[in-house]
Amino acid sequence: MDLDFPLILVVLTFATGAIWGADRLIWYPRRKEAAAAEPVGKPSDAAALDEDAELEVDEPWLVEMSRSFFPVLAIVLVLRSFLVEPFQIPSGSMLPTLLVGDFILVNKFSYGVRLPVAGTKVLEVGDPERGDVMVFRYPLDGKTNYIKRVVGVPGDTISYRNKTLYINNKQIEEIHVANLPPLQLFEEQLGEVSHQIYKTSRTRPGQGEGEWEVPEGHYFMMGDNRDNSNDSRYWGLVPDEMVVGKAFAIWMHWKSLTSLPSFSRVGTIN
Repeated sequence: MDLDFPLILVVLTFATGAIWGADRLIWYPRRKEAAAAEPVGKPSDAAALDEDAELEVDEPWLVEMSRSFFPVLAIVLVLRSFLVEPFQIPSGSMLPTLLVGDFILVNKFSYGVRLPVAGTKVLEVGDPERGDVMVFRYPLDGKTNYIKRVVGVPGDTISYRNKTLYINNKQIEEIHVANLPPLQLFEEQLGEVSHQIYKTSRTRPGQGEGEWEVPEGHYFMMGDNRDNSNDSRYWGLVPDEMVVGKAFAIWMHWKSLTSLPSFSRVGTIN
């Protein structure tokens, strides 16, 4: 079963905050009043109870736990929802740009401030641009996080024929870099972004070919590993409400638990 971590984080933050707040406003004054009403041995004891009530009144374990965890959860929620979120690359669809096991950082602010879980944009900041590496929720289930490159923006006509990309009837420039059988390495220019892609001859004729119109509020996404990527050529466009953020940096590489983490790939993402 897939866990909806953003939803769990929101629920835990709200729950711990509500318990802590209810205690400060309702339960703690009642406990303090009850403790003050108990018989005391000396008059000075009652005065001490009033002055140091925070220390004298026992705090239930649930309240203590909520008081301890709420600030931490709130900070994580704000950072993760509105500023930066970490992800791990699970597949090779973005090779050679991103490797399986790369840990990346995603800017949640680049494309506007969105409410956690709902994804509703509440503040306009910017829009995805052609060439950006973007994380989004898979449109067919609305939950799974995908990462691909923005190829088409609203108003574009995208064509893919004979392993060649066309945008608005213009062939996208690519330069052959190397043969790496069964792969071929190319340098592609998308807008202001120059990046590398893989192609292979081991594909069926017509695979992934077609023409698509990109309407307002949608984006056409493709993986850099062109012939080994499940992307917009097969399941359609990404609506704006599914956008998560812009991938901007690799901070660690750790392929599996049986290997050691590496920081040799630390750097920005083109």
